[in-house]
Amino acid sequence: MPDVEDRMPLTDPGDAECRSCRPETSAPTRDGPSGVEDAPACLIDTVDDVSKLSNKVGKNRGLHMEEKVSPPSSLEDKVKETMHNAFWNHLKEQLSATPPDFSCALELLKEIKESRLRSEIEEALDTELLNQKAEHGALNVPHLSKYILNMMTLLCAPVRDEAVQNLENITDPVRLLRGIFQVLGLMKMDMVNYTIQSLQPHLQEHSIQHERATFQELLNKQPSLLDHTTKWLTQAAADLTMPLPTCPDTLDSTSMASSSPNEAVSSPEPLSPTMVLSQGFLNLLLWDPENEEFPETLLMDRTRLQELESQLHQLTILASVLLVASSFAGSVLFGSPQFVDKLKHITKDLMEEFKSRPEEALQTVSEQVSQEIHQSLKNMGLAALSSDNTASLIGQLQNIAKKENCVRSVIDQRIHLFLKCCLVLGVQRSLLDLPGGLTVIEAELAELGQKFVSLTHHNQKVFGPYYTEILKTLVPPAQALDTEVESI
Repeated sequence: MPDVEDRMPLTDPGDAECRSCRPETSAPTRDGPSGVEDAPACLIDTVDDVSKLSNKVGKNRGLHMEEKVSPPSSLEDKVKETMHNAFWNHLKEQLSATPPDFSCALELLKEIKESRLRSEIEEALDTELLNQKAEHGALNVPHLSKYILNMMTLLCAPVRDEAVQNLENITDPVRLLRGIFQVLGLMKMDMVNYTIQSLQPHLQEHSIQHERATFQELLNKQPSLLDHTTKWLTQAAADLTMPLPTCPDTLDSTSMASSSPNEAVSSPEPLSPTMVLSQGFLNLLLWDPENEEFPETLLMDRTRLQELESQLHQLTILASVLLVASSFAGSVLFGSPQFVDKLKHITKDLMEEFKSRPEEALQTVSEQVSQEIHQSLKNMGLAALSSDNTASLIGQLQNIAKKENCVRSVIDQRIHLFLKCCLVLGVQRSLLDLPGGLTVIEAELAELGQKFVSLTHHNQKVFGPYYTEILKTLVPPAQALDTEVESI
């Protein structure tokens, strides 16, 4: 997707000094890299960027743009801050001179005029008239700024009202102009997001039609292109007829309470095209990296699916740690959101290490979680864990590193159950009654579920006709009320 910063107007004139305040640079020559002969390549790149943008916006319903913020104290942040301060200090010196030098101020007002507000303030910011006033020392920058603030109040989104009102209290003209440009930058981003939301349905439909047409062209040339997809759906249908593996609980019944209406989704029931397709999508989150028979209809989404698989794995470990910890810490401690957040922070900080060294990572987590529980119980005046309980807590946390660990297996099954509910019932309905052990990661599950549903929904819209034909051979008519693949 194209970098928004490269396509959007500057949000602060300090990003590129005013034309009258920066050194002259030579224009591109015909022999240079930006010559006319490179125009076709640029056009191809632009078309490619637009196609990628359309595809990404079409698949992501919640897509929105944000301003790029450099990490505090980073080299980029320091350089940017230094350049901006130098520019605004220079402007302050110009306006404080006798007589005042309005050259940079005029350039700033010209930039404002050329922004989204252009049609509304064209008359008020007549460049020739402003130049004449500046030459006679009659340019009233605060008055013009006040006019601009009034226009911004009329045109900005409600969320920016407070920011614009705060600008009205600034009397220093340089600080005021700087503030105006900062808020204008936010307003431009608001306009970008509004435009994306407005175009999203059209871009989504365009993306669906484009992907389907492209795939059909390939299928016409290679009739076997759906072989892996057929095998993938065949396996999904077979999985639905197999009972889920069970694992005896090692924790008490209150910790692992799992009765939930959501679990009805996992109960055996007659096959339907929608259920088979849902199971197929879930199987992609367990895909063996060495299995090269990845369904052809999902090759474009393979990277995103791998990211979701990694996110699911991290949530499995996180929820497992919290579940074990809760059985030792008790309801009093786990009733404190601050305490739960501390344990989440401890676990999340070691997720990267867990990928390469799971045993070492869980050993560190177990020690830190044990210390946090001990200190929190002490601070609340509650009885501390005995040495035996402490040793048991650390041991159970360390065992989570093993793939066959019972707690980890149960949590993994329940997260998959939640995702299945998301496909069948929707994310919001699935969050209303989470299986036991998942309520502490509700926010993280909501994010995962929304990404998964968005991806699968778009894929099903594109390749639904192909799935329908394949599923006709897998789901007997007597068992399927409707052989059409319904929207998930």
